[in-house]
Amino acid sequence: MENFYHIKENIKILKEVDVAIIGGGPSGTFAAISASRQGAKTLLVEKTGRLGGTTTNAYVNFPGLFHAWGKQIINGPCWEAIERTTKLDNVKLPDFSSVPPAHWQHQIRVNIYTYSTVLDEMCEESKVELLFHTMISYAEERDDGIYLVFTSKEGMWAVKANYVIDTTGDLNVVGMMKYERIKSDELQPGSLMNTLDGYDIQNIDEEIFNEFVRTSIEEGVILKEDIQGGNLYRQISNYQILMHITNVDGSTSQGRTTAEKAGRKKLMLLVHFLRSYPGLENLYVKHAGEETGIRETYRVVGEDTITVEKYGEGYMYDDAVCYSFYPIDLHIPEGIKIIKLKENTFPTIPYGALIPKGSKRLLVAGRSISGDQDANSAYRVQASSMATGQVAGVAAALATQEGLDVKDVSISQLRKKLKEIGAIIPEKEINLADSR
Repeated sequence: MENFYHIKENIKILKEVDVAIIGGGPSGTFAAISASRQGAKTLLVEKTGRLGGTTTNAYVNFPGLFHAWGKQIINGPCWEAIERTTKLDNVKLPDFSSVPPAHWQHQIRVNIYTYSTVLDEMCEESKVELLFHTMISYAEERDDGIYLVFTSKEGMWAVKANYVIDTTGDLNVVGMMKYERIKSDELQPGSLMNTLDGYDIQNIDEEIFNEFVRTSIEEGVILKEDIQGGNLYRQISNYQILMHITNVDGSTSQGRTTAEKAGRKKLMLLVHFLRSYPGLENLYVKHAGEETGIRETYRVVGEDTITVEKYGEGYMYDDAVCYSFYPIDLHIPEGIKIIKLKENTFPTIPYGALIPKGSKRLLVAGRSISGDQDANSAYRVQASSMATGQVAGVAAALATQEGLDVKDVSISQLRKKLKEIGAIIPEKEINLADSR
């Protein structure tokens, strides 16, 4: 079969921008807003019909963590979005000055519609050019910039960008441009988030129900991985099922297709299983994510790498540009490997982890920055991804202004500009304002 290599030469360049961001999820949205607020002509391209990524499309609408040990450690446009959303919906935020018994209690539930609308507004206010329903098809680096080919409803068209930020979560652009990326032998399972209704948990005896579940697992009716190896009674008490979808690789369209089908199939299996129990006959799925949530695919090989040892000790890198706060949270088929951080430990993220090794014009933000699998299981979460997005956006804007390779951006200047947009910068001595 003939290879159509000539096709890209017939595609018109419709736009020239300073910074192009591919993927409008937690990192990409705030990369775009941050770059544009620094004066860069910015294009944000998103494959779906709304911003937010995992927060909105995968129904993981409880981003965190922005606070650690009673201190706020992540701020800037991403926190502005949370404040605007919760204010519009009259949501009372937790008392962040206290340390909760469980880390997830400081995650912040947001209304998906309100939050995605706030993100639209912030992009418009910041003069970000935003395009939905568009996917990256080709990327090539030349001496004068990176040439990107997109596929939209109109067909294929091209953009010339001075700098590009890959926030796809799967390093699509990194792969197209042949920079090195790695994938663990065993990928963390995915999940299809959901909300249940149609029953009253008060009518379900916990002890009898738990015995029913235990027997069903022994008989192979359901698997431990179907419920993350957890307590199903506790899950349905919160009107949800937590699940693991194993043996899926979300880095390709075929892999995503497999994951989407498997997520819906598994949820239906569990619904039918629960309906067989007295008192749950009318249980139904009130809402499910539009996408199965993918925890892990590729990680970039960066100029620096975050190891679990350095993450766990709160290592202060010379080029530390933002904080991250979450326990090691490695999902395995039958459960979750959680390693809590020691008290008053504040992990940091180095700028070098956002730079593909050898890159001049390309940055990465979000879950795919450079690190080992255990460290990645912690810094992949939404607030940390937002923080790295803000870093990448400001760095790309600075590189544009000064005509630099991304690795040559001044760290002191980058930190200064990040502070100007309200971001919190790691300091040698932790002296963060109490959260009130």
